[in-house]
Amino acid sequence: MLSLHTSPLDQPGVGDAGGLNVYVLELACRLAAADVDVEIFTRGSGSMELSDTSTQKAVDVCPGVRVVHLGSPVPGHTTKEELPAQLCAFAAGLLRTELTRGGDYFDLVHSHYWLSGQVGAVVSDHWGVPLVHSMHTMALVKNRRLATDDKPEPHLRILGEQQVVAAADHLIANTTDEAEDLIDLYQADPRLVDVVHPGVDLDVFTPGDQMWARQRLGVGADESLLLFVGRIQPLKGPDLFVHTVAELLTRAGQRDRPLTAVVCGGPSGAGPDRVDELRSLAARLGVSDRIRFEPPTGRFQLADWYRAADIVCVPSYSESFGLVAIEAQACGRPVVAAAVGGLNTSVADGESGILIDSHEPTAWAEVLAELLRDHEARRLMGQRARAHAERFGWSSTAAGTLNIYRRAINRHSRARGRDDRTG
Repeated sequence: MLSLHTSPLDQPGVGDAGGLNVYVLELACRLAAADVDVEIFTRGSGSMELSDTSTQKAVDVCPGVRVVHLGSPVPGHTTKEELPAQLCAFAAGLLRTELTRGGDYFDLVHSHYWLSGQVGAVVSDHWGVPLVHSMHTMALVKNRRLATDDKPEPHLRILGEQQVVAAADHLIANTTDEAEDLIDLYQADPRLVDVVHPGVDLDVFTPGDQMWARQRLGVGADESLLLFVGRIQPLKGPDLFVHTVAELLTRAGQRDRPLTAVVCGGPSGAGPDRVDELRSLAARLGVSDRIRFEPPTGRFQLADWYRAADIVCVPSYSESFGLVAIEAQACGRPVVAAAVGGLNTSVADGESGILIDSHEPTAWAEVLAELLRDHEARRLMGQRARAHAERFGWSSTAAGTLNIYRRAINRHSRARGRDDRTG
């Protein structure tokens, strides 16, 4: 597996780490449980030193899965925009690694995100093995629904994604909507696109006692608690969350209500100033006393935050699936989310949560106010949320992915056989 964009060992919610990190690591460990040996290649911590791509740091994360960091860490942070300049160095380091293993060591390359796909196209061709690719997000999709202060993805990325789609032996989409986008926007061959939903760890993210969770986290028993989890960047809509809280408190009967809104996440994209800007926004709107900022946390404490909440809000402008939404539902909590991308699949509208086809604070405040008033509706949604989440276990994700691997390998072998005969 290739995860050049971000290391799967990085803490989700900080920098560029998010659902992709969780996806790569969980999928790899579940594949290993099915007797597939997996090596995940990613960048060294910090910027990769281009002059020394032979340097490696390997970490065994579970039986059968090794994460290999290529390159020497150097001071400073490499931004996402700077990563295309490192593709050649990363590919060279990866090819050099394979030389030490002997021929025919790898059976297949699975790349994640377009940058990894660029490297995957090179090394899979050199090794004579199939390339399976997962986009996770796509520039043409993101650019259709940008937040007000967000920047469109550059043409360089669009071109790179088109090249990866053309080079891949098979494409894995998170949802049917994503599969249709690959076909309609990137002219992917429909025969080479399959849908495999991401999963959730149903043993970690479980329903639990709300009051116990609140006690552990320092939340009052009588408070209404709204929760946002994610990177602090325009794409995820944290500013909409803050505006919504302000709008909610202007409504009759809400200002005197004990209500706390928690933002759990770290800066991303625009840098560390983004959190300060969000705090300033809360101050300008007069809701600083209602907004609690929490740093990104490990998954066990994150599960406690979900259990402590009354409603989990996912106001993203684009999501390939929405792991936060499915994790929250696995903990038995209703989700109010934007009706975009994969959230249309991960949230069962009207059953496990509510989808809103708007990014206007007034629309969000109206839905949240009604749901906060109706305890019985929240309770029933919470019950149905867990049942809905149980459809998305990681074991099912691994089984579907492994089936695609087998098909890609068989098809690639047949194609090479034909080439040998014609040659």
